[in-house]
Amino acid sequence: MSCVSPHVPDRRQPGCKKLEWFKPTDGARVRVVAWTCDCLAMVYELCQAGGQGFIRCTLQNEDAPEIRETHRWPIAQACEVWAALLTGMAR
Repeated sequence: MSCVSPHVPDRRQPGCKKLEWFKPTDGARVRVVAWTCDCLAMVYELCQAGGQGFIRCTLQNEDAPEIRETHRWPIAQACEVWAALLTGMAR
């Protein structure tokens, strides 16, 4: 079976932007608009909530998943960061 969703590159590109990761905020309704393949332990999702966008990162552990989220940006900026993540220019 082949993967359908994209994968984040193994290697960071020179000049890669370091993203800050925070504990998820509770309570807001979140819409997931894009995601990476779940065949790897680390899964990323581009999310929208309250007119803003952010990236959610889930480490699929055996015991319980570890979830982190980025800062929230205007949706257009979040999409730019998502594109950078998929090309190895952000991590």
